[in-house]
Amino acid sequence: MDRLADERGLSINSGVVADAWRKGARVVLDRVARGETPYTVLDDVHRSVLDGFAEEFSLTDLSESDRQRLVSTWHRLPAWPDAVEGLTRLRSQYILTTLSNGGMAHQVDVARFAHLHFDCILSTELVKTYKPNPRVYELVPSLLRVRPEEAMMVASHPYDLAAAASQGFRTAFVRRPKEWGTGKSEEPNFPVDIAAHDFIDLARKLDSQ
Repeated sequence: MDRLADERGLSINSGVVADAWRKGARVVLDRVARGETPYTVLDDVHRSVLDGFAEEFSLTDLSESDRQRLVSTWHRLPAWPDAVEGLTRLRSQYILTTLSNGGMAHQVDVARFAHLHFDCILSTELVKTYKPNPRVYELVPSLLRVRPEEAMMVASHPYDLAAAASQGFRTAFVRRPKEWGTGKSEEPNFPVDIAAHDFIDLARKLDSQ
């Protein structure tokens, strides 16, 4: 986003824009999860939200290709510094799968770009709804042939962990103080099975169980 802003001479706070973009997308996803709005893949949600706030953030002069370029940045997100090492350690003992609101192609791009290795990629696209709809979490036991209590949802978003726990999953909260562009963080207000500083810490704590 910063690169495009520099190229087009835009004066924007990319952190503020990213936060507004994610919050706007969350509103749409929640409507889909409640059955109020038909499902569309996350890329299309991102594009509609971008078009909706373009005037607010002085982005109306962006071309079609510029807007598509911005949407595609969600496919090229860098990994957190601990992610590769932590996931490698976890994968030596556990089956790792995504369970993401991102579409299938989206997740493949993110995993390849950030060098993240999973055994499986599961997407809400498979059930045409979004978290926290229970059908999303049912993908894990139904496709990976495990009981819910044999699965652990690992996330930095409390709403995701709460929904997974309601379906019988174990839960691990990984703190991401810089999860939001403006530096805000979220903490669960309910018990989780494990709270970890990062994926390396999570692997260490699981090793000790």
